Amino acid sequence: MSIKSDLWIRRMAQQQHMIDPFEPGQVRHVDGRRIVSYGTSSYGYDVRCASEFKVFTNINSTIVDPKSFDPNSFVEMESDSCIIPPNSFALARTVEYFRIPRNVLVVCLGKSTYARCGIIVNVTPLEPEWEGHVTLEFSNTTPLPARIYANEGVAQMLFFESDEPCETSYRDRGGKYQGQTGVTLPKI
Repeated sequence: MSIKSDLWIRRMAQQQHMIDPFEPGQVRHVDGRRIVSYGTSSYGYDVRCASEFKVFTNINSTIVDPKSFDPNSFVEMESDSCIIPPNSFALARTVEYFRIPRNVLVVCLGKSTYARCGIIVNVTPLEPEWEGHVTLEFSNTTPLPARIYANEGVAQMLFFESDEPCETSYRDRGGKYQGQTGVTLPKI
């Protein structure tokens, strides 16, 4: 298994529509203002956060239970940015829609700009033949409110290609998050 370069990512995006929309270079400025970068990097792809957010709230004093998740635990909003309360988290999704090839595994890491502010990005691996918008979880580890920005870079995807395709892909298993769009809450 090997990590893939910017050339491989560009080729896969063009030939197999692996990332849509796709930015072949690094975007650092929009309308003359600096932004947190997104697009193809040396050995990965920096994804953007869409403007749909679900911010965790304890207003209903419920228990967070992945087997019986209460959607009322979140306040939904659409905005150019999102303020995450202290020691809390928010869910969002990528602007980009992914179609992962059968012989590829994708791992997500947070960008250093947010990590240096105490904002941690968590995403589970994108398995072979999974497709959809990626649901992103932002944890604010600080005692202060923290802001994240829509339509700017938030995390980097690293692509690992195997020498052979997997025996059973995410699609073969009928994975419960296959084809997800929008911010998707936990399912069992």
